[in-house]
Amino acid sequence: MSLKYAKSEGVTLVGGGALDRATLERALHRAPHLVAADGGADRALALGRMPDLAVGDMDSLSDRARDALGPDRLRRDNDQETTDFDKALAVIDAPLVLAVGFSGARLDHTLAAMGTLARHPDRRVILDTGHDLCLLAPPRLALDLAPGTRVSLFPLAPMSCASTGLRWQTDPLHFDPLGRIGTSNETAAPRITLTPARPAMLLLLPVVALDALLTGMSSAPAWPAPAHAR
Repeated sequence: MSLKYAKSEGVTLVGGGALDRATLERALHRAPHLVAADGGADRALALGRMPDLAVGDMDSLSDRARDALGPDRLRRDNDQETTDFDKALAVIDAPLVLAVGFSGARLDHTLAAMGTLARHPDRRVILDTGHDLCLLAPPRLALDLAPGTRVSLFPLAPMSCASTGLRWQTDPLHFDPLGRIGTSNETAAPRITLTPARPAMLLLLPVVALDALLTGMSSAPAWPAPAHAR
């Protein structure tokens, strides 16, 4: 598993959850290299796309997909302490990962994917559910969005988050996942800024904001890698 899948452009990572063609093609248009997390290879193949790699413990990869991929495209990792999403991120070396197929009817899979975002604060990873975008907010993020665009904040730990341009300002609020959260806010100005105090704030936007988000993320600083990843 030490050999990296290194790309100078973005990578689309496909999971085994619900996925439609429009969501996959939207991701590939912006992140043109394709990797599958385990059974995500079946999803990609069903939509006519061949992944460069499939990474995971291979417990959900079909025999048909395994045969189509061949041994050279398989990266098996039997570690049961990490998810297939984590395993794929460990292999991918790219400036951006657009993750699709990590949500749907299985709420536990969706929550696990959000946990992966939190475990990799130094990585630029965006979940596209087909309806919403979800990411761990970087230390500072400026976004140019149409007024009235929905902006939801969900803290994974007690924290503060400074902001400008939102209808309901976040200063000097104290967020807590068991107390005050920040869902269903919206933009009140053409540009908003977010400055979370720690790498523990999930940002959720409508999928139409993807290009604006990619533009903002391109110049945003990154959190340091966690100690276990260094």
